[in-house]
Amino acid sequence: MGSFSSWFSQRFSISGKDVQETFNEPLPGHMRHWWFCLGGAPMYLFFIQLITGILLCFYYETSATKAYESVRYITENVSFGWYIRNTHKWGATLMVAAVILHQIRVFFTGAYRKPRELNWIIGMLLLTCTLMLGFTGYSLVYEQLSYWGVTVSANITESIPIIGPTLKNFMLGGEQYNEYTLSRFFIIHAAILPVAVCLLVAIHIGIARIQGISNLQFKRPTPEDEKPFNLIPDHLYTELIVGLVIMVIITVLATVFPAPLGPKADPTTTPEVIKPEWFFFTMYRWLKLFSRTTALLSSGAIILIMFAWPFIDASIRKRTRFKEASVWIGIFVVFCIVFLTMWEALVEH
Repeated sequence: MGSFSSWFSQRFSISGKDVQETFNEPLPGHMRHWWFCLGGAPMYLFFIQLITGILLCFYYETSATKAYESVRYITENVSFGWYIRNTHKWGATLMVAAVILHQIRVFFTGAYRKPRELNWIIGMLLLTCTLMLGFTGYSLVYEQLSYWGVTVSANITESIPIIGPTLKNFMLGGEQYNEYTLSRFFIIHAAILPVAVCLLVAIHIGIARIQGISNLQFKRPTPEDEKPFNLIPDHLYTELIVGLVIMVIITVLATVFPAPLGPKADPTTTPEVIKPEWFFFTMYRWLKLFSRTTALLSSGAIILIMFAWPFIDASIRKRTRFKEASVWIGIFVVFCIVFLTMWEALVEH
């Protein structure tokens, strides 16, 4: 290693000490707590998704006539194919959960406030891309539920005022589910969205690097919280431990609770119960509570408010005496999301 380091330094004039000094920025003491490492967890899970996704691509076929059988072949015949598929499935579930928890942590600690408004918007875009990765990946299995889930989602999309029909046509590659739909979903899932995530993560980290880590705002900092520490190796160790725990959890879930393979898609038979993945339960229940137009318009308004929340919060803090109104609003919103998700999960229809 010493000879290699010498060889490398002679050609690039860069030493390990230079690299460490460049990236080893001091971090606030509160970053020692594992719940402040939730930003690293989605990156680790995304890396797992990239590796397992590439391995699945070696066997997966995008045509409607072969997609389901290729998934069955991966699950039943390929060496460790069942483990790769289950790891990909549970990795996607945990990635969605990790991104949501990270956004919740940022919200309740006020880390979106000036001058970090843009990074909050980037985070919301990453959450959107993560949800779309989950939706498109779920649709590639070409099961009965995934096929009809796409069909129902396309019909709902069509109801969006003005742009709905165009979005539906882009989504399906036509007026209805056809031979181009599956390949379109595959390209979006395996190429467009991963590239978008990589670019957004690079921007997200770049902004955080320039602005620094936000100070703890939701409680009075302790002397330990105020004492800074190094990114390398202290915080790196914490991230590695979190990554190891995640890998153990995924392995257990992939082994004990394997991803099921339901009946093959049948365009002529509508299932009695059509439900999306759990992370869309809130939206699905919301659509059932109101007319389609009302539900879509209100959902769009809520999403816009979430993106613009740093500016709304700044206005509330400036113009009213309710300086921490965001905390109570956040608690109410989280309660509503959990309630609607549980409601949809427990009912049959």
